[in-house]
Amino acid sequence: MGWKMEFKDYYSILGAERGASDDEIRRSYRKLARKYHPDVSKESDAEARMRDVNEAYDVLRDKEKREAYDNLAAGVSPGGGFQPPPGWDEGFEFHRGAAPGDEAQFSEFFSSLFGDRGRRAAGRGAQQEFRARGDDHHAAIEVDLEDALKGATRDISLRSMQMDDQGRPQVQTRTLSVRIPPGVREGQYIRLAGQGMPGYGGGENGDLYLEVRFKPHARYRAEGRDLYMTVPVAPWEAALGAQVNVPTPGGTVEVSVPAGSANGRKLRLRGRGIPGDPPGDLYLVLELALPPADTEAAKQAYRKLQQDLPFNPRRHLGV
Repeated sequence: MGWKMEFKDYYSILGAERGASDDEIRRSYRKLARKYHPDVSKESDAEARMRDVNEAYDVLRDKEKREAYDNLAAGVSPGGGFQPPPGWDEGFEFHRGAAPGDEAQFSEFFSSLFGDRGRRAAGRGAQQEFRARGDDHHAAIEVDLEDALKGATRDISLRSMQMDDQGRPQVQTRTLSVRIPPGVREGQYIRLAGQGMPGYGGGENGDLYLEVRFKPHARYRAEGRDLYMTVPVAPWEAALGAQVNVPTPGGTVEVSVPAGSANGRKLRLRGRGIPGDPPGDLYLVLELALPPADTEAAKQAYRKLQQDLPFNPRRHLGV
């Protein structure tokens, strides 16, 4: 029956599904490379595991090799030895061949399938791929709404868990100067290039993404680029209409309150929200403010209103 060997499940080695995308394969490889690379790993079998990981990644990242491997794996029965069938690699750009001296670096399974060219490619891939970009980091920062309106530069302090020279976790704090552009929205991310995790093997650093959150504001509430502000109005202003002064981010403006305005009515001031293209709007939410009956004169005024203006606010309830 000829020689047989163990079939290597490259997907299982990388911890990836068979239908995994190229990006998922790449992420799985980088995760394992950081764990098992001999330069950083304390695992006893790190070198052997890293060899398997490099080997699996070399095959699964290459379109032709992966297709050929998948076709081959589809006909493999669980358990027992494995022998590649004749002509399994027809139509793909790799061939089996001898490469004296390389046998110890790569498995017999890999060598039997992809031969000299495959081994050399895997060797190059291992050296190049561990030159990996560092991971991106994410953090949330709270900014004043005024910073979003006008822009600002602020110093922020971030804490992260890092390993010391003895491999023990420690909290480290760093301070960064962050430019907050005018028009930034809540939930938007500010990218700080190169401020993420350091790269591996001389690779570039990852980025730091800061999610913007607004501190509670005494006057305004933001939704996207729109701002909302509650404006108290007297009952006669709402009933008869009035001109009232209201503060806006650009200064005080005079606003017309239409006659017959109900509690909760919204008045829209175009373009007076958070800057942008287009800018947001400012919505004034009317809130009826009732004068307190805390003096005898005020009580008399309410009694006269009760007599002169019969009004049943619960009429719609049928009572």
